[in-house]
Amino acid sequence: MSDIERRLSIGDVAARTGLSVHALRFYEREGLLAGPVERDPAGRRVYGEDDLGWLTVCVILRGSGMPLPQIRRYTELVRAGEGNEPQRLDLLREHRQRVLEQIDQLTKCLDLINYKVAVYEDILDATG
Repeated sequence: MSDIERRLSIGDVAARTGLSVHALRFYEREGLLAGPVERDPAGRRVYGEDDLGWLTVCVILRGSGMPLPQIRRYTELVRAGEGNEPQRLDLLREHRQRVLEQIDQLTKCLDLINYKVAVYEDILDATG
């Protein structure tokens, strides 16, 4: 991390990502960070904007339902550098398909909910 780059405490990163301090430590232990977490002279974790960007990717992948082992695999591929783009693409395409299936299922749920809301609104309109 360059001296010019702003160094962020674990609390700063927690606030900016929505992850708890405990979750950040867990992500580090589980090998989900693209690079090693640096330490200041007192031994406290310090992060840069690149770390923050990577954690944002992890939060989005996790929020979309990607299991931790797949996030770890993706992280390992990124960490390994160039040459494994086909594997990264396959992993992301598979996850995209799962997300599309989730969206389809949620759309069906929303359709039913919208129908039920309309039914009750009609009942209330008729009696009110």
